[in-house]
Amino acid sequence: MSLPDSTTPILFFDGVCNLCSSAVQFIIRNDKKHIVRFASLQSVHGQALINHLKEQREIVPDSLLLLYKGKVYSKAAAALRTAAFMGSWWQLLAIFRLVPRVISNFVYDIIARNRYKWFGKKEECMVPTPELKDRFI
Repeated sequence: MSLPDSTTPILFFDGVCNLCSSAVQFIIRNDKKHIVRFASLQSVHGQALINHLKEQREIVPDSLLLLYKGKVYSKAAAALRTAAFMGSWWQLLAIFRLVPRVISNFVYDIIARNRYKWFGKKEECMVPTPELKDRFI
């Protein structure tokens, strides 16, 4: 399967992670223009993206990826770029992109590595409600 069209940002998230699912719900509530679309990493599209990235990278993050205009952002870059799409004052978080990537990804990696222990894990991926179905690929 090929990668989905990414003219609009698509946030790929760990669908069984409580923290990731809560973040998606938060983005849905705060993305007033409905710019960001979503897919779990466990979905067909998520697996296609992971397989594509495995051809280019040794390690593929397993918690958050952002696909936008053919480019893949991961870890802290994915989170901060997603915040910028939400508009309003969330765009101000973009200033944290000035933090050296090694530092922001270090913090991100600590949270990602402990996300199940700290926030828990579901048995199945989140299923969008009929009202949100168009936000998911």
